[in-house]
Amino acid sequence: MNKVQISRTCAKEILDSRGNPTLEATVILSDGTVGVASVPSGASKGIYEAHERRDGDPLRFGGKGVLDAVCNVGKLISPAISGISATEQAEIDNTMIELDGSSDKSDLGANAILAVSLATARAAANFYHMPIYRYLGGINASRLPVPMMNILNGGAHASNNVDIQEFMIAPTGADSFSDAMRIGSEIYHKLGEILLERGYGTTVGDEGGYAPSLDSDEEALDLICEAIEKSGNSREKVQIALDAAASEWYTEDGKYKLGRGDVFTGDELIERWKNLVNSYPIFSIEDALDQEDYEGWKKLTRELGDKIMLVGDDLFVTNSKRLWDGISGGYENSILIKPNQIGTLTEVLDVIELAKRSNYKFIISHRSGETEDTTIADLAVSLNAPYIKSGAPCRGERVAKYNRLLRIEASLNSYAKYGDRN
Repeated sequence: MNKVQISRTCAKEILDSRGNPTLEATVILSDGTVGVASVPSGASKGIYEAHERRDGDPLRFGGKGVLDAVCNVGKLISPAISGISATEQAEIDNTMIELDGSSDKSDLGANAILAVSLATARAAANFYHMPIYRYLGGINASRLPVPMMNILNGGAHASNNVDIQEFMIAPTGADSFSDAMRIGSEIYHKLGEILLERGYGTTVGDEGGYAPSLDSDEEALDLICEAIEKSGNSREKVQIALDAAASEWYTEDGKYKLGRGDVFTGDELIERWKNLVNSYPIFSIEDALDQEDYEGWKKLTRELGDKIMLVGDDLFVTNSKRLWDGISGGYENSILIKPNQIGTLTEVLDVIELAKRSNYKFIISHRSGETEDTTIADLAVSLNAPYIKSGAPCRGERVAKYNRLLRIEASLNSYAKYGDRN
């Protein structure tokens, strides 16, 4: 097999979907082939995530600039990986990890390292004239994920009074990915019509979902169920997923204080989740408890783990060691995969392999501050991922991922499969 070496690497500061700076890296190979990738940023972050390097200069972007990370790509990372074959992804990623030397990639910045890691994979795929999903996944890459579309926003993703951060619909019973996107789009627009009829606002949050102020989170679920039914779909065909982001509610005395002032103990919050699951077609709850509420997670997993997906985001932060701790301790049964939580493509692949071996579901996910980069769409297909989160069928940076999946499905033609095979 022909191989080509990395010649040099550079980066620039660009803007994400919230208008904040982020980083785009370019990897140039010795034959002139180029790979480009940009990285997102989250608003609701787990305390164990890899470190996103920001400049801290209050005179630029309120301290959120990434020029230090950009400089690290050109001055430190580029000479360290130049001369390595672009196909040696693990060697390149491990070289950057060793160059950084910290436990959380805070020296170079996980944003700098990830951008180069993804751009390297893109450059290698371009060298072989392959789409990146085929380069990473081989001939077995043929399954399109179920889209988990965030159609109503709350929490840190919106300036309203809704406590749960994300209300998502998942067309699990669709015939194909394109059919799922049609169903999701129709429900999204039907929900907008219903909100207008009831006198609610239809402005959207960071991830494209509507962000009205409502009387309760139950009202949000009722409105979504109404939109599902009025769009001509059933609760068997379209299910609901929640991202509670419960770490945002956790207090120093071990209780959960929600935005409206309601206070729950861990046991009371578990009962709340059980009641919602019994009342609505909910098949997945992400971050239902705080990232350090380990006893609560054990109990919740015993109570609901055989009924729905319990998804770890802040608890696992796409980290193999933290996932193994969860598997050993009996926490949750699914993991959210956000590449910028860990910092390299190699580490992402490692944690997904561990999840598969342990019968944990995995969901490929965007972040609330996104770019037009569509790598996670290709990554989902390369891994035959059962699910993907990329926000509402609204806002260009969200729809870019869905449109990429539609193009992949069209290219696969009759070989395209859809959804969670289990």
